[in-house]
Amino acid sequence: MTPDPKGGGAGSVVHGPSLLTEGDIYLFKEGSHFRLYDKLGAHPLTADGLEGTHFAVWAPNAARVAVIGDFNRWDARRHPLAVRWDGSGIWEGFVPGVAKGALYKYAVTSRAGGPPVQKADPLGVFHEAPPRSASIVWDLDYRWCDADWMARRHRANALDAPQSVYEVHLGSWRRVPGEGNRPLTYRELAPLLSEYVRDMGFTHVEIMPVMEHPYYGSWGYQSIGYFAPTSRFGTPQDFMYLGDMLHAHGIGVILDWVPSHFATDGHGLARFDGTSLYEHEDPRKGFHPDWKSAIFNYGRNEVREFLISSALFWLDRYHADGLRIDAVASMLYLDYSRKAGEWIPNRHGGRENLEALSFIRRLNEAAYAAFPAIQTTAEESTAWPMVTRPTSSGGLGFGLKLKMGWMHDMLAYFSKDPLFRKHSHKDLTFSMWYAYTENFVLPLSHDEVVHGKGSLVGKMPGGELEKYANLKALFGYMYTHPGKKLLFMGGEFAQWKEWAHEESLEWHALDHQTHVHVQRWVRDLNALYRREPALHELDHDPAGFEWVDFNDVDHSVVSYLRKGRAPGETVLVVCNFTPVSHGDYRVGVPAGGTWRELLNSDARDYGGSGLGNLGAAKAEAKPAHGRPFSLRLCLPPLGVLVLKRESCGASSVSTATSTSPPA
Repeated sequence: MTPDPKGGGAGSVVHGPSLLTEGDIYLFKEGSHFRLYDKLGAHPLTADGLEGTHFAVWAPNAARVAVIGDFNRWDARRHPLAVRWDGSGIWEGFVPGVAKGALYKYAVTSRAGGPPVQKADPLGVFHEAPPRSASIVWDLDYRWCDADWMARRHRANALDAPQSVYEVHLGSWRRVPGEGNRPLTYRELAPLLSEYVRDMGFTHVEIMPVMEHPYYGSWGYQSIGYFAPTSRFGTPQDFMYLGDMLHAHGIGVILDWVPSHFATDGHGLARFDGTSLYEHEDPRKGFHPDWKSAIFNYGRNEVREFLISSALFWLDRYHADGLRIDAVASMLYLDYSRKAGEWIPNRHGGRENLEALSFIRRLNEAAYAAFPAIQTTAEESTAWPMVTRPTSSGGLGFGLKLKMGWMHDMLAYFSKDPLFRKHSHKDLTFSMWYAYTENFVLPLSHDEVVHGKGSLVGKMPGGELEKYANLKALFGYMYTHPGKKLLFMGGEFAQWKEWAHEESLEWHALDHQTHVHVQRWVRDLNALYRREPALHELDHDPAGFEWVDFNDVDHSVVSYLRKGRAPGETVLVVCNFTPVSHGDYRVGVPAGGTWRELLNSDARDYGGSGLGNLGAAKAEAKPAHGRPFSLRLCLPPLGVLVLKRESCGASSVSTATSTSPPA
């Protein structure tokens, strides 16, 4: 085992040492090995007193596999791997002298014929920055400092806890204009993002796919490196540092993860061993027509293991607190985005993808079994039932589901001229008819501020000030409506430009008070949402919500109560979605006394006119809306009011209140 001088310092391959036990192979063949990242890929280690790297890769239809790299001048003759005798299809070998930092690929010759292909490691934990495509021998050693967070995160992720998620694209959140407009590195982002998110009051950050991807313009949704954070912004340890610092600031980390399809670049998973190994052979099941990408073969044990291992890898090695599962609808339906004749029915003649259903359920079972304090969130855009119900009851087993219908309805409603909103009142209220069928997250995500759709504030009708008022009203309704919250970056300060992945957010907008006012409103909404149990404790329980009046169509006004578990933990929300104020508007309430104005979107602190109720209103023993008491309120234009009954001896908890008395 002496180093080969033609091999650049690497010794001849040794076929004895292995990380795989008989138990590993049994689980692998059975389809239940969900820690493949401990066994496959490149692992630096010492064997028989020699330092080197153990390589292992699954390629069952290969005639020959060799590891090539800068240590052997990319010569496929130097270090052939040996296929295991047990029929697993795994090729492995130990190469002395190959150390951390070495570049490598697998040269795969298929039994199906054709020339050898050079493939990146499917289990590689670090890859060259695109457009280069080699894998890098690396370790994942890191001294985490988040023990306190990990011990208490079950509370932050609980369904009765406040969850306000800030969705971030790391490459465009903030850039360095003086250095060619480069993105920030993971370590540069760590303090800036952590402090900003904490200051704004968000509870979690959701990071758009960070897994290595060849095309930056895919935003990470065309993944190749399912076990590697993109090297565009630093090393694996640098990304760990970012997560560690977010945790130090009390912020949960959710990673966007894409098991629905993968990029077909030549160095990736597609036709890995000359056959459709990870994907279906038939393009009616194996190729996505919209995204021009390959679809995983969920019926294959080894593919399911690969994907579930990837999910657990990010929860395990990177301490992620949750996964947002992309494009679940595309996985559930065999005819998704396909015309008649372009898809194959299941064995029952239906359109449901039975193999994908089985995979999704197993994924959630494995994730929650291994990491019970996390949450998985489905991006599922159809009415598929029981997405967030236990698999034991026939559900898919997700913890949360993005409420895509709510987002589309809200943006359709708020984009209309207020004069005509009364004709679309049902768009405003419809979501409550199905609010408790799932555990929902209310999103205003990146999907709605790209591809010519404009920014959130740009969608709003009216002149400049009306646009800001409408946006604040939308946010007010969102934060007081049942469901967890998700807001894409830039929306919190009313960025005017549509999001562009190659540019920084318009931070210079905060030189103008109108943007500062919106940002302050979101900050105070987050504070109120986290402080008031009524706004989050019973998000997924019908007992937490009660309409006061949803039928005032002519005024485009809705009013409702949000309730916590404890008696008296009740807040009243009144929303006026027209630019006309109402100086004597009566709203029924369940109890007498003084109702304190906790927030008013028209307060001067938020750039409003200051109309309101001087911080409070006293309930009269005058029935209204079927309740024994009522409040006579001044409803500001395009305004959202949040009020709470003041208990004896309680002081005001108002963050910002109005300055003008009722008209």
